[in-house]
Order: sequence, then structure tokens, then C-alpha cells
Amino acid sequence: MSLTPTAAAALRAELLARVAVDQKARNEMPAHPAREQITALLAIDRANTARMRQIITMHGWPGHAMVGEDGSRAAWLLVQHAPDDLQEQALVLLSDAVRHGDASPANLAYLTDRVRMHRGEPQLYGTQYRYTKDTGLQLHQVADPELLDERRASVGLGPHGEADARMRAFYERSR
Repeated sequence: MSLTPTAAAALRAELLARVAVDQKARNEMPAHPAREQITALLAIDRANTARMRQIITMHGWPGHAMVGEDGSRAAWLLVQHAPDDLQEQALVLLSDAVRHGDASPANLAYLTDRVRMHRGEPQLYGTQYRYTKDTGLQLHQVADPELLDERRASVGLGPHGEADARMRAFYERSR
């Protein structure tokens, strides 16, 4: 269903506002959050999930043509924090949007890895990590690791070594 320019602009603004709230809550979360902080973050995620289900059902993937690059990225980020079933549904829609040049291949790579991780499959682009008290920060298993940087380059992602260093530095700062 096509949106009027005014409705598309309103949807873009809503997606950006939702991401601002999402990111503020995550960025302000201490290393050892209180129960109330976790509850508040989960409430934000539930509200965003419910709204993304509505958007996807009514409009399909909110791509660049509909909500701009930043609006489409915002939709992707909200889906990254959604339950597995919505991520699976969004993966199909986002894949189609990327094929039509209407969404970011890098965003698709992240969502692909997230979905594969939840399925217990090796990831393709090396974007997903797990943390446990026993092992610390660990990269989720990668399929054909010798081809990792080639796959990353094909979707506009830099070398994994650089991304890994940034992830580990971020993790150390947030501890």
C-alpha cells in the first residue's frame, strides 16, 4: 500500500523517534541494571515490536523510497531488538527490498546473522556476538571463515578484524 508523502513523512518521523527512545534507554543502561531499568527497556521493545508488526503488515518493509534511508535504518534497528518471529518475517521483506535497491545490504547482513544465530546456524557476516560470564564476549560461529571478509565487502561492511576491535572496545567501555 502506497503512502501519501505526508503519511510517509509522518511514518519516518515516528520511526526515528522510536529509535531515539530505544537508543537512549540502551545507552543509559548500566552494566548492572536495576530490575526497573530492565522492565522499562522491555516495555520499549514490546511497544516497538507491536508497531513494527503493524507497519510491516500494512506497508511491507519501510524502504528508502517510503521513509528515506534513515527511516529504513530505524525500522531495521527496531526489528533487531524484536522477537525472533518478527525478525524472521522482516528478513524476507528486507531481502526483497534489498533486491529492489530499496534497503541497505549491510542492514540485511546484520539481520541475516541475527536470524541465523537464533536458529543455531553459523552466521555469514560476523556481526553477532554472545556474552557469558564463563567465556566473555565471543563471536558467534561463522560459516566459511576464510571467506568472511569477502562476504562482508560484498554488502559494504569493512574487514571483520576492524569490526571485532570496535566491538571489543565498546564492550570494555560498557563494563
